[in-house]
Amino acid sequence: MNVQRLLLSSVAGLSSALIAYSAFFTGGNLAGVMAYLRQRGAARRLEASGADAAQVQAARDRLHDLGLSIADPAYAAQMIPVALLIGLAVGLLMWWLFAGRVSGAARPDVEERMVLRLAHRLGGQFTLTQLTEISPLSADQAHVVTARMLQEGRLRRTEGGFTLA
Repeated sequence: MNVQRLLLSSVAGLSSALIAYSAFFTGGNLAGVMAYLRQRGAARRLEASGADAAQVQAARDRLHDLGLSIADPAYAAQMIPVALLIGLAVGLLMWWLFAGRVSGAARPDVEERMVLRLAHRLGGQFTLTQLTEISPLSADQAHVVTARMLQEGRLRRTEGGFTLA
């Protein structure tokens, strides 16, 4: 499970760092990026259509000028540490969130709901054996949760098992 957790956290962190870097590189100008991509497509189509070399070179020059007006590589290089910190923060957040989802012990309220659901299904009476066979609770978990529910007064002990209080 730690391999999956590490892989998920790494991918999320590195992806976030890359997205942050690209946002710094373009200054967040998505419209400019889309204009650049349209212009690049037009230049490629012009070249594929067999246009003369002067037209192709003029299209490439316009594309280069547009790229320089959109991108700021010097600023993006200065912001690499910030992008890496953002990626690290997202990676750590994913590590923490994933750890909470895979923790070994179930919450007590989940175990109690399992017991209550089984009790209602069986007409309000059940045995410890039925609880361990029908529910996903182990024998130890079933014993602990029934003892806790007995102590809280939510169950009553009968001759053959338990009833709802």
